[in-house]
Parts: sequence; structure tokens; C-alpha cells
Amino acid sequence: MKKLFALIAVIGMLYITTSNDVVAQDQAAPATTEVKATPAAPAAAVVADPEEKAAAQAEGGQSFHSALKQKFIEGGPGFMASILICMILGLAIAIERVIYLNLASTNNKKLLEKIEEALKTGGVEAAKEVCRNTRGPVASIFYQGLDRSHEGLDVVEKTVVAYGGVQTSLLEKGLIWIALFIALGPMLGFLGTVIGMVQAFDAIEVAGDISPSLVAGGIKVALITTIGGLIVAMILQVFYNYSVSKIESIVTSMEDASISLIDLLVKYNTKK
Repeated sequence: MKKLFALIAVIGMLYITTSNDVVAQDQAAPATTEVKATPAAPAAAVVADPEEKAAAQAEGGQSFHSALKQKFIEGGPGFMASILICMILGLAIAIERVIYLNLASTNNKKLLEKIEEALKTGGVEAAKEVCRNTRGPVASIFYQGLDRSHEGLDVVEKTVVAYGGVQTSLLEKGLIWIALFIALGPMLGFLGTVIGMVQAFDAIEVAGDISPSLVAGGIKVALITTIGGLIVAMILQVFYNYSVSKIESIVTSMEDASISLIDLLVKYNTKK
């Protein structure tokens, strides 16, 4: 899981570096290209028909990736890079949690059947071996309970409850960081928007005139950071809710399976 986290983080840093290179290229490139009429071509021929111009723009239109990088640049590499880092780190943790939680899910009914059969044929040691060969928190809880079965059912019940709390904490590990990035993304976006608005009003103060073109550009750029932050929060919120739902399902199955284990041990001790 740590390798997955490191890989996603490296990919994110490479993306940020590429975006900064694009910013430098755009700043170095000329803003516009003027087309002058030559003696051989009259001025009327230089001016393209509006429909032809629109068709040419559609044919040579930007791809989604190019448009995304352009908005990234317009929003300001500083704040947009911070929002992107929040998304990369949040996704890395979220993907790791999703993989871990899916691997932690087991067929408890089948596991209980194996343990019951092992208790009948080989006793507690055979049941413990079944738990050792099965992944997941339920098998770990069963192993701890079986390991203390010789101390009485009361001790087994307390052990199962205590170790169940430990396994629940392991399942919830990392969720606090996802929640942090869900809150931090929009905050950074709003901060970029507020700073952009302050800069727009500074430009108005310097110009001494409220011109729509003067204000609109600054406000548009400022709002891009808010859009970026909200997108990050929405994406991570989906992963967060999925993880919470998965954890609740696993915990419920753990509690149900633990009761079944106690019943199996009661039957086993009665037969002994």
C-alpha cells in the first residue's frame, strides 16, 4: 500500500512539473499573431468568413487535457498546485483504503463452517490453523478468541470485544486524512478566490474606473480556484462515504460472526 501511495504521489509531482513548464512556454510565446494583407491578396480575402473561422476553431479545438491545463494556468499555478496536491494525496489514501477494505471482506459463513469442522476433527489447534490461513479482521479476531478458549468463555468474549475494537481502528485508519483533504480543498479554493477579488479591486483602485473588462477577467480567474477546490472535495467525498459504508458493513459482520464463534465454543465445550 505504501508503494501505491508513493507511485501516485510521484505521478502528481510530475504532472505539476509539466504544468509549470506549460506556464513558462505560454508566457514566452507571443500572445497574438497579426496577419497583414499583401499586395497580391486584398484585405477582404484576409478576413475569414465567420462560419469558416468557427469551423477552423472547432477542427483545431483544444482537447480536454489541454483545456484543463489552460484553466489550471489561468487559476494561478500556486493555488491550483496546492489544490492538486490535496487531490493527489487524498486519492492515494482513498484508493489504499478501498483496496484494504475490499481485501478485509471475507465470507464469514464459510469461515465459521471451516472452524466448526476443524473443532470437530482437530480441536482448537486445528481451528486456529484455519484462522491463520485466512486473511481479514474476522479471522484475526477468531484466532485471538480461540487462543484464549482454555481460560473460559468469559475471557474469550472479552478478548473478542477488545480485539474487535483494535480491528475497527485499523479499518478506520486514514479516514481522518481523507476528511482533512475534503475540507482543505475548498478552503484553498475560497482563499484563492478572495485573494483574486482583492487583486481585482486593487486594479480598479489604480485605474480609477470600474470597467467590466477590468473586473471580469480577475473575477473569472479567481473563481477557477473555487471550482477546483469543490471538484476535489466532491471526488474525495465519494471515496470517503464508500469507505465509511464499507467499514460499517465489515464491523456489523464482525459482531455477528463473533457471536457465532461463542456459540461454536459453547457447543464444543459441552461435547467435551
